[in-house]
Amino acid sequence: MNIKQLLLLLTIISLGACQSDNVNIQSSMNPVNWEKRFTTTRPDSSFTEGISYLSVYAQVFNKTEHSKHDLTATISLRNINLKDTIYIQSADYYNTEGNKIRTYFSNAIFIAPLETLEIVIDESDMAGGTGGNFLFNWYTPNNTVEPIFEAVMVNAFGQQAFAYTSTAHRVK
Repeated sequence: MNIKQLLLLLTIISLGACQSDNVNIQSSMNPVNWEKRFTTTRPDSSFTEGISYLSVYAQVFNKTEHSKHDLTATISLRNINLKDTIYIQSADYYNTEGNKIRTYFSNAIFIAPLETLEIVIDESDMAGGTGGNFLFNWYTPNNTVEPIFEAVMVNAFGQQAFAYTSTAHRVK
């Protein structure tokens, strides 16, 4: 074996070692154990209830309707109250066709004052499509500021990147 063949072999081995077996690694950014946030507090006349709608794009069109970019989405659930805990009954994710594709927790959860919880939708998760959205059912103590729900969707390739933001609208 000559030196060129040896260098070629070493290069191929090196490149093979850099490849990952876990292409669909799930996001671990600020992981939330929802069960630790379950609450037994239930809404009564001392609470205000609401539903908020948030658009979330897993994909956006590029140049034509046949070309898309996949996006990573960070969904923020924010309690902007200084003193009061707020409660989220459900966080349901829907796709472009309006079909529910995921529910993030099975019981109501709490968010402490000034706390932010995050749901991350990985770039490889295209289930929401170009018209995905969330519905959040929530309740707060009366005369308390409502929660804020926001999404930041990003993609980067090479030295170029783009980002979109979305803010929820109360629908009920």
